[in-house]
Amino acid sequence: MRPLLCLLVAVAACGKKDYASTLDKILDKGVLVIGTEPEFPPFETRNEKGEFVGFDMDMARELAKDLGVKLRIEPMMFDSLPTALGTGKVDLIVSGMTADEERAKSRSFTEPYFHTKLCLLVNAKSDITKPADVNGKRVVVKLGTTGEKRSKLLFPDSHIQPLETEGACALEVVHGRADAFLYDRHSIVRHHRNNPKTTRALLEPLSDEPYAMAARLGDTRFVERLNEFLRAFRADGRYARIYEKHFGEPPDDAG
Repeated sequence: MRPLLCLLVAVAACGKKDYASTLDKILDKGVLVIGTEPEFPPFETRNEKGEFVGFDMDMARELAKDLGVKLRIEPMMFDSLPTALGTGKVDLIVSGMTADEERAKSRSFTEPYFHTKLCLLVNAKSDITKPADVNGKRVVVKLGTTGEKRSKLLFPDSHIQPLETEGACALEVVHGRADAFLYDRHSIVRHHRNNPKTTRALLEPLSDEPYAMAARLGDTRFVERLNEFLRAFRADGRYARIYEKHFGEPPDDAG
């Protein structure tokens, strides 16, 4: 290797620190970078000014304050988030992500900060009156979600069609091109309220969905710090205030 090239490689290597924990990187740089898909109200979306808003976004801002750093939000598709975390593009996933055993093989989750259920949005003209009626029907699911994974177990005889966005899934049901959409309860209720004449909401819970923040696999120090934040966030009343702001009611015990 030529001397000049050796020097350039050495300088580049010196400029890149090997942090023991993502927490060290965040505190050193003074910036927390979170990854999110801003297409999931009331957890994460953009307002008319293009600002990131929602329950998760307010929680992330409180986390940054707690760490004493600035917050940078990186928007991307939901199924791109794990790769961004693994490559270090983002420090943390905050995007209404369900913590489950399969995902825990590739990332480390915090304690759950929210619990919801998977439910069904069905076309108003459909003969579906209960979840068992979905077998053999056309079901849409959002790509990369637990709804996509669970649909194959819940409805093994159905035609499952993954789509990239939540809105596209809902529209398939609204226009009768799909019989049902499997997704989280809050979103199912919202889509039915927006389309009361063409849809029905079947709110019988089909699975528990504990939302958690996701950090780099094995980064126990960062996860412990995040859990400390979550406990304080609940204890001092910030959780309840933000919850009521976005859901219009106080949180129940499940949170």
